[in-house]
Amino acid sequence: MTDTPGLDVRGLEAWLARCHPDLADGALTAEVIPGGRSNLTYAVIGARRPLIVRRPPLGHVLSSAHDMRREHRVISALSTTRVPVPRVVEVVDDTAAGEVTATVFFVMERAPGIVLASRAQNAAYTASGLGRLGIRLAQHLADLHAVDPEAVGLGDFGRPDGYLRRQLSTWRRQLDASRSRETPALDALQESLAADLPASARTGIVHGDYRLDNALVVGSGDDPRISAILDWEMATLGDPLVDLGMLGLYWTIADLDGFGGAVPSAVDVAAGYPDFTGVVDAYAAHAGIRVPDLRWYRAFAAYKLAVILEGIHYRFRAGETVGAGFDRMGALVEPLARRGQEVR
Repeated sequence: MTDTPGLDVRGLEAWLARCHPDLADGALTAEVIPGGRSNLTYAVIGARRPLIVRRPPLGHVLSSAHDMRREHRVISALSTTRVPVPRVVEVVDDTAAGEVTATVFFVMERAPGIVLASRAQNAAYTASGLGRLGIRLAQHLADLHAVDPEAVGLGDFGRPDGYLRRQLSTWRRQLDASRSRETPALDALQESLAADLPASARTGIVHGDYRLDNALVVGSGDDPRISAILDWEMATLGDPLVDLGMLGLYWTIADLDGFGGAVPSAVDVAAGYPDFTGVVDAYAAHAGIRVPDLRWYRAFAAYKLAVILEGIHYRFRAGETVGAGFDRMGALVEPLARRGQEVR
């Protein structure tokens, strides 16, 4: 391995020259893109076009998470729809060869734009521009949920029947596999959600982690636009309201005690973004539906993020994280679980 954790850059050069000579152009450099808390993302420079490499996290990897093939498949399928996604190059099983990552990894072209992850970045846009950006994010989500999975080759991408119950079971297993301490508030939220499952009224492609900082933004001033939606590792078929619940969690997460800066968010209603009610209204208008009560879905979003953060805490204690900020994740788990109980 080189000094880029989890990625052998010289091995990537050799693979690219052998398998995609149209993209190869000599020596490559790579760096970890900060901010991700799950799969590792590398920006690669030196090819004929800027590239992105995605791989699972180092060390403790849960079997049902971090699936590179699924992420590659859904992005490829959505390339023919109105949903903006990056252009994929290839997914590779490098587990045996160990040339690049010694895991399954995938490569895609780097879409233009920046990730808005802090309120300071809002200064580049007008208040009306930020308002439109929030509306566009909601409309892209409605476009995703309107995609017919069968029509894009994703008819077998998941099992919509019993989706919410299976989700709770899946995340319970994730939590059990990452346990290193007592988490009473998280356990209580888990039981509360299981006791009051809503009936799903719709089925669609679910992103699973839909939020502003999982999008690339181009333009400036009065006209910021979204060039690509990123991080599809949790995508499946299921209840689309799960995405709205997650978007609601992240839309207001900077206002939660202790979360400022620990979980990235540029959303600031005072700067021009719509409040979450406005986001839901924009989604409903674009989708042509009435959105039901989202309280269960917003509580589930808090539960899911808390489980993810507990897994990160587990990997941090084992010395298996890459980047800064992971030392803060463990302290956020129980407050987030209590927040989930409050919105129930």
